[in-house]
Amino acid sequence: MVDVGQKPETDRMARAEAFVEMDPSTLQLICDRKIAKGDVFEIARLAGIMATKRTPELIPLCHALGLDSAHVDFEVLEPNRIRIESAVTVHARTGVEMEALTAVSVAGLTIYDMCKSVDRGMSITNLRLLEKQGGKSGHFLREEDPSTAVTQEDTTKQS
Repeated sequence: MVDVGQKPETDRMARAEAFVEMDPSTLQLICDRKIAKGDVFEIARLAGIMATKRTPELIPLCHALGLDSAHVDFEVLEPNRIRIESAVTVHARTGVEMEALTAVSVAGLTIYDMCKSVDRGMSITNLRLLEKQGGKSGHFLREEDPSTAVTQEDTTKQS
């Protein structure tokens, strides 16, 4: 584990995203809240937030952090994708990139688990860090990737 004992505590933030691709009929069932296991968005949101707190148990050598906030949000991208975004903040000696990435990973896995009875062909794709702030390395902001750009016409926000 990296020794961060001498580093100053600073405000830190990280955002990550992932996409879940599925059959359009599966997406419609999710949006209509007709999946047998319950409200997919709310359960996946809770799973993602809970996962941020468990990151050091899942990924060796991650520091345990007392997080200040964790958010998971969804965008429905017609006709067959859900975009998952997380934002995590902390005032600490080390960053929260792994917590943000873990949040979207577990939220995506939860969507898969809840919907696998109707669509085993789902894919979780494009897991990546979008932004991080704080610490010695400063600010990182991912440049827009045209292949995953979201347009106003094809989104429905599910917060």
